[in-house]
Amino acid sequence: MSEQQAPDTDALKQSLVESFMAIIGAPDDLEVARAADQVVRTLDERLTAESVAA
Repeated sequence: MSEQQAPDTDALKQSLVESFMAIIGAPDDLEVARAADQVVRTLDERLTAESVAA
């Protein structure tokens, strides 16, 4: 990595890991899945914006 990422992006990545762990712990919980989906979408938007700006 040549540039350090903004803390918000790093926090989203950490949240993504935590979301995946929650899915593993509760694979049938629809709310956990929805929350994880939102994290993935938010992180995708953030990373797309960062790559366009670079």
